[in-house]
Amino acid sequence: MVGSADMSVNMSEDLNSSDRIILRDLRLAGVVGVLPEERVRPQPLSIDIEILTDLTRAGLSDDLDDSVDYGALCDRVADMVHAGAPLLLERLAHLLADDLLAEFPLIDVVVVEVRKLRPPVPHQLGTSGVRIARRRKA
Repeated sequence: MVGSADMSVNMSEDLNSSDRIILRDLRLAGVVGVLPEERVRPQPLSIDIEILTDLTRAGLSDDLDDSVDYGALCDRVADMVHAGAPLLLERLAHLLADDLLAEFPLIDVVVVEVRKLRPPVPHQLGTSGVRIARRRKA
């Protein structure tokens, strides 16, 4: 949702003071890129998500309702990747971060990293990617 993320994230402060849920290497195929071949065929992507939120209540209650359901979060990300076709990884990461902040009210800060596993360049490049961080507006 447009307007739900604060672009001025002080990550050093947040990363030192918050609990985290860490999701690494969610493998999906999606249409993203500017080259003609990237527009017609989904390509393999790897997505990392780091969620900063207070996990104290969940740790005490042992109740999923007091945390962020990362199964539901992964489903949400997969739906967005499969439904969209942005030109840039930057746009995909931004859309994911903004949506996760809007849909999961317990998330304070989200860090999204999206990588192309087979970037279309004529060099030996393992991956290409972007990482963004967004904070919920107060």
